[in-house]
Amino acid sequence: MPNLVLDKTDLKMLAALQLNGRLSNVELAEKVALSPSPCLRRLKQLEESGVIRQYVALLDPACLGLGLHAFVRVKLEKRAGNLKSFIEAVQGWQEVVNCYAMTGDMDYLLQVYFQDLPHFSRFVMDQLLQHPGVEDVKSSFVLKDFKQTTALPLSHLAL
Repeated sequence: MPNLVLDKTDLKMLAALQLNGRLSNVELAEKVALSPSPCLRRLKQLEESGVIRQYVALLDPACLGLGLHAFVRVKLEKRAGNLKSFIEAVQGWQEVVNCYAMTGDMDYLLQVYFQDLPHFSRFVMDQLLQHPGVEDVKSSFVLKDFKQTTALPLSHLAL
């Protein structure tokens, strides 16, 4: 997105789509006061530039039997190959929905979902701690969600 300049209409489109990614082009055009053709052109430009990465359905973990939500901090031993091997392993662990490289005393932060504590325990004991290079693991369990959104702030881009 190096040369893409977002105007007020683009920002309105992005805000609307962050709330409902299933809006039809006609519905989106109405929300941002454009006719459908220019709206579709702008939308395609936002997609092609990478501003809009993808469209997804957000699922409710509780409805799917995933009642345990946790964050796991992982520290790796500082040896050649550990980083690449760990990143590859994380890609295959379906329970890990987000993985972040972090500053501070731990190297990675994993966001994970499980059915219950026994499933979480098996993952930690049989996969995470068995991975070569994992030096330390610390977990925090989510007691209650007070805010959970995928919408990014856009106000700093307002003209």
